[in-house]
Amino acid sequence: MKDSKESNRSRINEIFTYLHEHPEISWKEVGTTAYLKKLIEEEGFSVRTFDDITGLVVEVGEGPTCIGIRADIDALWQEVDGVFKANHSCGHDAHMSIGIGTLLRMKEIGFPKDIRFKWIFQPAEEKGQGALKMLNLGVLDDVDYLFGVHLRPIQEIPDGTASAAICHGSAGIIKGTILGEDTHAARPHLGQNAIEVGAAIVHGLEGIRMDPLVPYSVKMTKLHAGSETGNIIPGKASFTLDARAQTNEAMRILRTKVNEVLRSVESIYHVKIKFKMHEGLVAAIVNEEAYDLMEQAIITVLGADKLEPRITTPGGEDFHFYSLHKPTIKATMLGLGCGLSPGLHHPKMTFNQDSIHTGIEILTNTMLNTIKLIDENKKV
Repeated sequence: MKDSKESNRSRINEIFTYLHEHPEISWKEVGTTAYLKKLIEEEGFSVRTFDDITGLVVEVGEGPTCIGIRADIDALWQEVDGVFKANHSCGHDAHMSIGIGTLLRMKEIGFPKDIRFKWIFQPAEEKGQGALKMLNLGVLDDVDYLFGVHLRPIQEIPDGTASAAICHGSAGIIKGTILGEDTHAARPHLGQNAIEVGAAIVHGLEGIRMDPLVPYSVKMTKLHAGSETGNIIPGKASFTLDARAQTNEAMRILRTKVNEVLRSVESIYHVKIKFKMHEGLVAAIVNEEAYDLMEQAIITVLGADKLEPRITTPGGEDFHFYSLHKPTIKATMLGLGCGLSPGLHHPKMTFNQDSIHTGIEILTNTMLNTIKLIDENKKV
């Protein structure tokens, strides 16, 4: 049994190494999808792929109740050592490895005959669009319980610990254009300086006040104006704002206040500001029953002293679209402490890879707890 366990660990490590060394960005995870499909089919499972998108779904068993596991599969595009490239600096290579490991572990334990299981290897999480596409394809229509996982940085929880819920915040992008006309730098009174208008927007955003008990932020992350000619005052500029709030209601209020700032600046500076508030990520909706099932699993695997409280983080996750659009799904996301540093999305991000096996055991125990609960409810 020990040899089998060590062999399984070694295989999962090899899978992680391959995935880590072959990152692919959102909607282009073609090789990743093909690799996962081949690996999983060789284990005797049926795999569903899609004609128009990457990603895949594994379905096992029959029955009225379905337990789902979701892992994201895309990498980031970022500069690493002076070169822009795809890079798994958000841990999705580990998430896939945990998802595969959980599938193989359940195969080893044995699937009950009257419960269905679904593994969702979802593309384009970094774009915030993959979950919505899976919803549109009906992948979640029959899922009753859904569990996810995300590595957590050392700034949140220590290595060797875990939380049964990650309370991500809501996030959104506002893109806009300041529309005016260029004028000679010697005659500033004949026009409006779009750079000054951009600065006024920044100052206006700094003046937004909301409930201090609910974290929120909005900041300008891009401002482009002017040309190579230094004696022309630019009348036109494009800008991007990043807005975040810990709850969906706070985000609604924040968007309203941002709109007020932009309209106010528009009026004061006598320019036209066109902008669009793009649909962003929604805040976490944690199901208490799913939370309890995962909490029990963490205690079983790590002990009660290694159980961390719910993690509140300003980061975003498209996993929560599943709960928003399908309120009947009982969902939560495992926050896995793994010594991750310097931080998520850092080009040189590293973590304790042994935590992959911890994640496998926690998710497997969560599934077993869910199976037990389903069986108990049948007897009532």
